[in-house]
This record gives sequence, C-alpha cells and structure tokens, in this order.
Amino acid sequence: MESILEQIDHPEALQRLSEEQLERLAAEIRETIIKTVARTGGHLAPSLGAVELTLALYSVFRLPTDKVVWDVGHQAYAHKLLTGRREAFANLRQYGGITGFPSRAESPFDAFGVGHASTSISAALGMAIARDLRGRGEHIIAVIGDGAMIGGEAFEALNHAGDLRKNLIVVLNDNGMSIDCNVGAMSEYLSRIRVAPQYNRAKKDIEELLKAIPHIGETVLKTAEYIKDGVKSVLVPGGLFEEMGFTYVGPIDGHNLRLMREVFGEIRLMDGPILVHVRTKKGKGYLPAEIEPDKFHGVGPFDQVSGKVNKAAGAPPSYTSVFGQALIDLAAENEDITAITAAMPGGTGLKAFGERFPARYFDVGIAEEHAVTLAAGMAAAGKRPVVAIYSTFMQRAFDQLVHDVCLQNLPVTLCLDRAGIVGEDGPTHHGVFDLSYLRMMPNMTVMAPKDENELRQMLKTALTLDGPAAVRYPRGAGFGVALDEKIEPLPVGRAEILREGKQVSLLAIGAMTAPALQAAELLAGEGIEAAVVNMRFVKPLDTALIDEMAEKTGFIVTLEENALAGGFGAAVLEHLADTGQRCPVVRVGIGDAFVPQGNGALLRRDCGLTPPEIVRRVKAALEKQG
Repeated sequence: MESILEQIDHPEALQRLSEEQLERLAAEIRETIIKTVARTGGHLAPSLGAVELTLALYSVFRLPTDKVVWDVGHQAYAHKLLTGRREAFANLRQYGGITGFPSRAESPFDAFGVGHASTSISAALGMAIARDLRGRGEHIIAVIGDGAMIGGEAFEALNHAGDLRKNLIVVLNDNGMSIDCNVGAMSEYLSRIRVAPQYNRAKKDIEELLKAIPHIGETVLKTAEYIKDGVKSVLVPGGLFEEMGFTYVGPIDGHNLRLMREVFGEIRLMDGPILVHVRTKKGKGYLPAEIEPDKFHGVGPFDQVSGKVNKAAGAPPSYTSVFGQALIDLAAENEDITAITAAMPGGTGLKAFGERFPARYFDVGIAEEHAVTLAAGMAAAGKRPVVAIYSTFMQRAFDQLVHDVCLQNLPVTLCLDRAGIVGEDGPTHHGVFDLSYLRMMPNMTVMAPKDENELRQMLKTALTLDGPAAVRYPRGAGFGVALDEKIEPLPVGRAEILREGKQVSLLAIGAMTAPALQAAELLAGEGIEAAVVNMRFVKPLDTALIDEMAEKTGFIVTLEENALAGGFGAAVLEHLADTGQRCPVVRVGIGDAFVPQGNGALLRRDCGLTPPEIVRRVKAALEKQG
C-alpha cells in the first residue's frame, strides 16, 4: 500500500485526506517515530501520545499563517514530520541534523522556540496581542501538557489572557502524567474532571433535557457536548478555567480524530480565550511505552522489538546514581537533611531517597522557583535542604537564588546535574552557564568534582557549610573510581596538584580535569612540561595556589566546560588583574555562542575542549611567547 506520509510535505495536504486516510497516516507517523527514536534516542512517549492531536489541529487550521506553539516540545515529532522535515527526521537530534525541539531557526512552522516547560501560553498570548495590533485575524494555538500546566508561568499567562479576552486557543494535552507522576492541586483537579460522578450525572440529565426540545434539540446537544458555559459550567469541573475568563471545552478523547476535527472546526468560529481539554495516552501505539511511559519519556537508543534500552555492558555508575546514594547515606546520619526536586526524581537520582525517606522528600512539580524558595524556608527553620535540579533548569530560579537564598546566607545545597554539554538535547538543555551565574552571587560556594568520589566529598562539604553551596556535575557515567568508605568533607577553597610541570599550568575545573591530564601527557611527548591542577572550587578560588603556579611556570591555561563569559577562567583573570600579576592566561571553554545538538564528543571537539585542541592552544601560545 502506498505511503501517505511520503506524500505530505506541507500541512495543507492533510485537508485533502479522508478520515480513513488520516487514521492510516497516524499509524505511519507512529511507526516512523518509533523506528527513528529507537536509533537516535529522544522523547518517544509524549510524541506518540500527541499524533492524532497534531493531525486534528493541522488538518483544521492553516499553518504557518495560523500559529501553533508547543510547550516544551517533547510532543512535537509528528509536527516535524508534517512540516517539511520528513526526510530530515532520520537525523533527529544528531550532529548536523534537526533538533529535538521546535526551533525558529529551523522552520517557519516552528512559531516559537521551546525546550523548557510552561512557556507556551505566554508566548501565544504575545503573538495574539501582536496580531491584533497589526489588524490581522490568524488563529493562535498553545498546546500545553498537564505537567507543564503546573508551572507558575502557565497560570500567570492564563490569568492575563482571561483578562485581555483576546482570541486565543489553549489545548491542554492531559495524559495523566508528565515525566514522573504529576504532583499538586492542578493534577488532582484534572484527575477529578476525569472521574467526577457529578459530571456524568449532569451530562446525562442535560442530554435528556436537550433531546426533548423539538427540531433544535440535537443541534444544541452537539454543541453543548463540548462547550461548558452558563448553567452547565456550574455542574461540571471546568469552572476553574471559566473563572479565569476562558470558555472551557472538554474533556474530549485525544485519539478520536473525527471528534477532535469537529470540535476544532467549531472552535475556529468562536471568539475570546478558549481552553480545550484533550485526554491522551502517553506512549500510545507502542506497548512498552504505554506500560512504562516515564522510562520512554526521554530515552536513549533501544531495541524496537523488546523495548530494552541499549546500555554499554560494565559501564561505571553514573554521577546521578552516585549522588543519589551518597545523599541517602548522609541523610541516614543527619535527620535534618531534606531533598527537593522539580518533577525529575528519576533524572536527578532522588527516587530512591524518596522511597527511603518519604517524609523528607518533596517533588514540587515543574516549579523551580518554588523549589528554591521552599528550600530557603526549610533552611531558615533549621533544616539542611538539598535541591537537585538540572543545571539548565536552575536558570529559571535565578532571582530566588539571589534574593531568597544568598542574600539571607541560608544553608541551601544545590546539586546541578547535567552540567556542561549534554549532547543530543541541544542548546535548551546544555548546562553551560551555571559557573557564571552562580559565581557572581555573594555568599555562594561553587564546586565541581573531577570524579564521582569527589562528588560525594563535595556533597558532604556543602552540607557542613553555614551558607549556600552548589555542586555541578556532568551527565552520564563516572570513571569507576573507588569510593571512600566514609564520606569526608574537603577543605574549602583548596585545590590539588595532580601533576608537576615547569612550562605551563593547566588549571582545570570539574569535567575538564581528565582532558587536562591527557593533554599534559601529549605535551610531555613533545617535550613540554605541563602542571595539572584540579581546582575543585570556582568560589572561593585557591588564590594562593594560582599565585604559586603563575610564578613557577609563568603561563596559565584555564579549562572549563562552561561559558567563558563570567566563568572560571574569568575568575582567575580577575584575581591576577586585581593583584597586579602579568602572567599570560589562555582560557579554554565555550565561546559566545549557543552549542547545538549532537554527539557530546563532537560538540566538545568543536568547542575546543578535547586534549588535542588543548595541546594546540598551548603550543600556539608558547610559540607566540617565543
């Protein structure tokens, strides 16, 4: 049978398809997504759950004139396949390929670049305002998941949109779970919508009443089936959105194409802000993902038949797992230790902590700002909170870190997983700014370990301090080093010399320590003696050792997997400048550009972070010095 997907290069082609053809197309899209993600990795379960929803939207609305803003973008693979990127989809998330998220630089159909949660309604409302100021009439649609709807920004945007009364459509894609189990009142509210007996009773009563009206009863019933307003909004659980100024539509079956197309067709003719509540199944159409949607939310390459994720045999434990176990060990000794995550207990290694110490574990949902101030409140009341959040997501709580934690000098420990280059998730997820944004904050101690054993020591160190501290560590496996039986703290602000040398000092922080040692070996082969220092602390710096190395070698190279602007190298330069030292410094790090998606090794090569690139920089600088 001829492929329908191969004939789709533009969403307008969907309007010529029959219902049967659209159903066949949905199956082809699922097959393509599963086959591709099994090879490349990616966000499988959310994209499988949104296939019919995407087809319904794109066959009714007129893209790219009408705008669809996908929240986070985890569910946008069908969107990419239907908007001219079918052939490029084979290189999804790969080096030089298309991104895993909507990106304005990639396609005119990507109305807004996304990657972090809860932004779609704000962006869509901004587009609606701009549309009206220009006197135009296109439709603006925001698609947001129930997990992202928990975020505070989503509620701020809903409140503003309801007040402005702009023509705006918000589609709530409710699959009953986000990355891990949803938490909070909103999740419970949506669950009540699904099961509330008063909804079913009210629906039955109103159906009987409307059917009894001669001539127009069936027509009125057809509309009232989806649109909850007037007296009916009192009887069904959609009142929250109605009170915020939205017309509530739903809940409707997000896998019933005919029904959704009919509903969206009616909504196109309506004015004002509208919220369409769509129920979908995460992982729909691929049994392993339906059974374990959290496992297949963001997944690496896997065997398509069995669903088993490919893992290297005998790989050392990950930094994440080492952190999780270390925190459990320390919490067993100190009952004041608490743990906080923002909807990522599995990703941050806190799931086991929550099972061991449920009363001391808190998942706040996608609400990083709240997580940090919650921790500040705990610390102010005598507890020792540990906040485990990916580096890129901690950026969202910048003000809370400054005002609520650092200004009050509260003992909050930040554990920043996925620091540095994270690979295929691309620029929205690389954690390459944390050293810069944390270093500027008064009272903050900033650390980065050279290996997983040092991570445990730094966690212990942070929990002994009287003020805030941050430990940042990379994604993936450690080195398999031996772990100390007892976790001991490190001397604060003290670096360690790993290799002596007379011609150049390689000052490395965190994940760049191993490449520095390898570069030193390569340099030794060319007759250049390089000292290697594991700096450990970006703040406070070991200024005494920096001075010693500057005097001993007369040439310093700083190495960091972080933005050069305001980072570790900048800190070393500031110290040398403030103390009047004229030691030449070469900074190795990430320049003034966002890092794209791709294999981590290739990205580090392009950023000049590999041992051969370090050697090249050192030799060029030495030759310049004469």
